[in-house]
Amino acid sequence: MKIGIFDSGMGGLSVLHRALRMIPEADFLYYADEEHVPYGEKTREQVRGYIDEIIAFMIKKQVDAIVIACNTATAAGLEAAQQTFDIPIIGVIEPGARAAARATHNRRVGVIATKGTVESGVYTRAIRNIDAGITVFST
Repeated sequence: MKIGIFDSGMGGLSVLHRALRMIPEADFLYYADEEHVPYGEKTREQVRGYIDEIIAFMIKKQVDAIVIACNTATAAGLEAAQQTFDIPIIGVIEPGARAAARATHNRRVGVIATKGTVESGVYTRAIRNIDAGITVFST
C-alpha cells in the first residue's frame, strides 16, 4: 500500500511519523506545499485549488489513499476532494476532535488554529457531534 500525506508545510510530519509507526509495511509519499504556505491566510477557493493539484500529483504517483494532514486544507476542501477523486481521502479534523473530546475533564475545549480553520467552524461542529455538551473556544 502506498499512502500520500500532505500539509501546507512541515507540520504534517507528525502525522507521517505516526503513520510510519502504525503501518510500517506501507510506503509513504509526503508533500510539503512550501510554495503556498501558510494556507490559513488564503481563501477557501485558493486552498481547494492547491488540494486538487496535490491530490492529482499524488494519484499520478499511484498512491492508494491520501491523508490531508493540514487542518486548514481539511476544513476548506476535504468533502469536495472526497466527491471529486475516486480514492480514499481522510483529514485530521475528526481524529483531532475525538482526541479533544476524550481528553477534556471539564467539557471545555480550546482550539488554536488558523483563521481559515476557526472561521470554518469544523472543530466546533465535529466536537459537538461527539458530545453536544462540550463548550468549544476558538482563536
